[in-house]
Amino acid sequence: MKNPQLDANKALIHLLSTEGLPRAVLEQILDRAAEYVTEMEQGHKKFPVLPGKSVFNLFFENSTRTRTTFEIAAKRLSADVINLNINASSTAKGETLLDTIHNLEAMGADLFVVRHAQSGAAHLISQHVKPGIAVVNAGDGRHAHPTQALLDMYTIRHFKGDFTGLRVAIVGDILHSRVARSQIHALSTLGCPEIRVIAPKTLLPVGVEQLGVHVYHDMAAGLKDVDVVAMLRLQNERMSGAYLPSTQEFFKYYGLTADKLALARPDAIVMHPGPMNRGVEIDSAVADGHQAVILPQVTFGIAVRMAVMALVAENQARAVAHNKGYAA
Repeated sequence: MKNPQLDANKALIHLLSTEGLPRAVLEQILDRAAEYVTEMEQGHKKFPVLPGKSVFNLFFENSTRTRTTFEIAAKRLSADVINLNINASSTAKGETLLDTIHNLEAMGADLFVVRHAQSGAAHLISQHVKPGIAVVNAGDGRHAHPTQALLDMYTIRHFKGDFTGLRVAIVGDILHSRVARSQIHALSTLGCPEIRVIAPKTLLPVGVEQLGVHVYHDMAAGLKDVDVVAMLRLQNERMSGAYLPSTQEFFKYYGLTADKLALARPDAIVMHPGPMNRGVEIDSAVADGHQAVILPQVTFGIAVRMAVMALVAENQARAVAHNKGYAA
């Protein structure tokens, strides 16, 4: 079946999910991000990659951190950035999602960064935009958050070299997390041999084992000898029932403390997509400790989003030129 994220030459033209992306494409994104990280470490902050291009940040769901990093990334690529307050826009007056997209196309949009509460929203948009316009999923429902997963992959590769022989534990609210799903798909494709998920039964999706992960309900067993601990935020806004007795109870059994982290390998790194709930998912001593790489994740996130936007824009332009050549 055709992957809507790739063109006929298997080049990335939209980023909707990490699921189904070939390893070569994932590594291409990480390698391009590494180039940007190196350049920025040398003091470069502007790259003439997308001059004259218009990037529209369409956030139907609040997320200051993700929207800001996309905005910074686009501006560093020399694009014009338009942030839309969707809650105050015409969609709140009854206009459909696709009507909004078509109106923005008429305003000269080249790339849409979309965050939406409904799973599949970015995929729907990608099926209806004009040729040459790219769509990047910045998080949709419980489905996917590919750029967060990619910046996590970059972080792991940066600190661990590669994925060979790694044990990675993803801890917390797996059920409601689009980040966890995207992480699992990316880790599997990149060759991580052991992926663990650690959570209470109420916060695990049915059939999660089918994704090729090892399931643990006990932190002591799940964290033993792991190389990477990826903590997740409790998605309280997506919970519509009593999934937990209390946040205090959750922290007691599933919050990451120094004692629990000591069960992992001595050089294990700790990640968190943010924003952190200190004293709920993670203890401050761990969040601020030497094994935490949470702030580098944010820095790497800008470079990864730059890489994604640069690649989809370049590949869209190439695909359009190729199709015009055939039409001629």
